[in-house]
Amino acid sequence: MGDVVIRQEIMDDFAGIKDVNDLAFKKEDESILIEKIRESDAYIPELSLVAISNEGILSGHILFSKIHIENKMGEQVPSIALAPVAVRPDHQGTGIGSSLIKEGIARARNLGYTSVIVLGHPTYYPRFGFKPAREFSIKAPVDIGDEFFMAMELKKGGLFGVSGTVRYSEPFGI
Repeated sequence: MGDVVIRQEIMDDFAGIKDVNDLAFKKEDESILIEKIRESDAYIPELSLVAISNEGILSGHILFSKIHIENKMGEQVPSIALAPVAVRPDHQGTGIGSSLIKEGIARARNLGYTSVIVLGHPTYYPRFGFKPAREFSIKAPVDIGDEFFMAMELKKGGLFGVSGTVRYSEPFGI
């Protein structure tokens, strides 16, 4: 596959991002979610990244958006969600997804975010530093298996003293 260039999305990428997500997930739910997030206060333009192959093909996309963790007293701690990440089916298994995740995490750190939440495969995301969110006393807003709901500190101590339920932005519908 060769090297890819990872950069912030631009408007000219929107159709390609939709295609990548629709192909990867075999449905339009994620591309609709991306469009809704772009139109919301949760959108972080610097954390919507694309992978462009040497051939100039938009091969992958990742999006991080604003969420918060709400404790029992109703206090809210800002965080970000990694969702979705997609790679064209014919480019999967080439490291593009890993490259997008690593670059997105690095950029999120540089922007000053202190934690990230992901709902994903329990054998894939730990390699990037994710741990079960329950280890931080953080719960999902819906009933899912604990092993699929993970958190990561982007800054040492970024989740120290934080506990509660993740509240996704309105576009997620949960």
